[in-house]
Amino acid sequence: MREFFTVDQQRLSFLDFGGSGLPMLAFHGHYNEASVFAPLAQALAPRWRVIALDQRGHGESDRAQSYHRADYVADIAAFHRHLGLGPVAVLGHSLGGVNAYQYTARHAGQVTALIVEDIGAVVNADWSLTTRLPRNAQSRQALASALGSTAPYLECSFRQFDDGWGYSFDIDHTVLSHKALTGDHWSDWESVICPTLLIRGTGSVVLAQDHAREMIARRAGQAQLAELPAGHVVHRDAPDQFAATVRTFLSQLSTA
Repeated sequence: MREFFTVDQQRLSFLDFGGSGLPMLAFHGHYNEASVFAPLAQALAPRWRVIALDQRGHGESDRAQSYHRADYVADIAAFHRHLGLGPVAVLGHSLGGVNAYQYTARHAGQVTALIVEDIGAVVNADWSLTTRLPRNAQSRQALASALGSTAPYLECSFRQFDDGWGYSFDIDHTVLSHKALTGDHWSDWESVICPTLLIRGTGSVVLAQDHAREMIARRAGQAQLAELPAGHVVHRDAPDQFAATVRTFLSQLSTA
């Protein structure tokens, strides 16, 4: 079910996939939106109830004046407050992964478990893909054809407008968000105190294996690494293995 709330005069949208299970907040990466987590929500039900935010500038949420790190983290805090939930599990991919661990680091008592999908503690964001995206097309199929092999990763964000088909994100805003994502975030990663699962795609061009292993080493005893046969978008490339890995991690916590 899609719902909306307002924070600082900005309307944000989210999808509550429902059920009576334990709540998990989920945060997508660039070019995506909350709906990308529908398969995961189905796979984790009924034990878990996934609630996914369309982050600022994405999906049905408003475009924003700023895409700084503090803005994204404040949105998550407002989202959590709006839901009226106690401590929850949190999952994030790429952009959403950094947002998730920064929120967890700064609101320690609000997160019971953290799952980060294919993003590092040091990010050197590459927005070259963004600037190469076709800005519009006459039909959904024409847009998919223009994107080629990238299309399956963006199709959840396809939208029809008066002048043709485009995306539920703004290309120029996405470049700004990438630039603000770039940086050294070790202090936040190392400040997380809850059990953490880092999931890396073995073919990822975003998270190198050495860096992932260093992230685990710096939080020895608190964090674990799972590597799955996938690229950067692990939940899309290996959905069944991704869901099973998340489920196993969470089940270990509940029985500890």
